[in-house]
Amino acid sequence: MNRLVAIVGPTAVGKSQLAVRLAQSFDKEIINADSRQIYRYMDIGTAKPSPKELSLIPHHLISIVDPDDDFSLAQYQQLAYEAIKDIQRRNKLALLVGGSGQYVWSVLEGWEIPNVPPDEEFRHSLEERAAGGEKDELYQELVGLDPKAAQRIDRHNVRRIIRALEVYKSTGTPPSRLQRKRGALFEALIIGLTMDRAKLYHKTDSRVDHMINEGLVEEVHKLLDMGYDLDLPAMSSIGYRQIGMFIKGELTLAAAIEQIKIETHRVVRHQYAWFGLKNGRIKWFDMESDSAYWEIRASVAQFLGDKIEEE
Repeated sequence: MNRLVAIVGPTAVGKSQLAVRLAQSFDKEIINADSRQIYRYMDIGTAKPSPKELSLIPHHLISIVDPDDDFSLAQYQQLAYEAIKDIQRRNKLALLVGGSGQYVWSVLEGWEIPNVPPDEEFRHSLEERAAGGEKDELYQELVGLDPKAAQRIDRHNVRRIIRALEVYKSTGTPPSRLQRKRGALFEALIIGLTMDRAKLYHKTDSRVDHMINEGLVEEVHKLLDMGYDLDLPAMSSIGYRQIGMFIKGELTLAAAIEQIKIETHRVVRHQYAWFGLKNGRIKWFDMESDSAYWEIRASVAQFLGDKIEEE
């Protein structure tokens, strides 16, 4: 069974819940493709599946590294391939689920990712520049060196900008030229979930409020007490950075929450750049439709050649 089903789309559109429901119907196991859910102890702010969802269906590549561990796209790709092969050996279907474009496409398109070790001294110098207010300057440097790579990186994602500059320094070659595509290793059905943008923004805002009520402030406090500094790339994640600023007295809680909502809207727009609504490889479904789940279920069954049984 060299087949794979992927569920992609913007944050808060309902990917995780749909995945669990489909996995129960088609004997699937879920592989995480969210670049923040890989971290341990960061549960509320990354909207990880609930304990109940995790108990219902085997999930892979969730909570696999500590917040201060280095973790690269190449490592993710390798672990994802290993998980997929393991699932397929057991005659089950792998379901790749997430909104991190690089993670998803690196697996689906078989990217050849340069294995460039971290240059800690160079990286630290760029991190200091970013902390000193030169984030835009770093991004413009990348634009000058590799406009194609810069176009695919969110200009606010300092970690990825620094990594691209680091790869260029180590190899002397623009990262976009090093990142070739071997081609698909699997026959894949790519399901895209979407909804009206205004309604999606409202949903993301409600989710941020829910995270606060569920204890996001306490979660960030705990991470800081464990010794995880706010300067860590993992702790720069949306939600953690703003709540950290609140804890340090740099923002009011209300201002932190508002910034989280604004930044989440920006992430939604960036995710639609990775997963374009006009991308012919993606089969899109409107999650506002009452029949969306049944249409998706029928598409998966047709892809697998299965008969649909009543739930």
